[in-house]
Amino acid sequence: MRIIISPAKKMKIDTDLMAIAQMPQFINESEQLLSLLQKLSYDELKAMWKCNDAIAEQNVERIQNMNIKANLTPAIYAYEGIQYQYMAPGVFQNEELAYLQQHLRILSGFYGMLRPLDGVTPYRLEMQGKLQGPGFKTLYQFWGSKLADQLQSESNYILNLASKEYSKNILPFLSEETRFITCVFGQMINGKLVEKATWAKMARGEMVRYMAEHKITDVKDVSNFDRLNFAFSEERSDESTYVFIQAEGK
Repeated sequence: MRIIISPAKKMKIDTDLMAIAQMPQFINESEQLLSLLQKLSYDELKAMWKCNDAIAEQNVERIQNMNIKANLTPAIYAYEGIQYQYMAPGVFQNEELAYLQQHLRILSGFYGMLRPLDGVTPYRLEMQGKLQGPGFKTLYQFWGSKLADQLQSESNYILNLASKEYSKNILPFLSEETRFITCVFGQMINGKLVEKATWAKMARGEMVRYMAEHKITDVKDVSNFDRLNFAFSEERSDESTYVFIQAEGK
């Protein structure tokens, strides 16, 4: 089984916590993207990032000085979004990290797909970012089937904890033999299931931690997840979607 998650926009450098295990698998593609980014002007980059001046200035400087082979941080420690806060990788035990190194994959617009202990440097490039280059008009075209092919070479069971922005780079290229299961974390509001972004990010992080702590290898065991007052809904779930509903009161 492989678990896929999204990256986070906010990143940090921490070369002291743990050594990287290896370089990313698609480092050559990352070098191509970096070369394209370095040719863009400040205004072009800011427009693509849709951010304020402070964030633009920080990331333009990162791009200009970027060395993707030095001062690297293990990917699971480099991201700082809500999902990663609730995953809390800083307190994983060695056996939990070993489980995640085998089973967890982080999708990325810049790196393609990362194992938790792959070495990364801070970047800003979302999968839906409007970057063009020779032979491609979107990053979805740039990556094509590479990420899905790599995933499926590792396992035919994929648990999707990624956002649609990232999972749609995998879905079109799945073989008939691959079982792809998406987890939905929602609340019942006026009789309808509603997935709120912040709670979903929190739950995805908690789910990764839950799976690591319990060393889950059978996807069916995911249905026992009960953190943040979520509970599996057999009634609303099917073979391709596992629905978890949050109890009122939280």
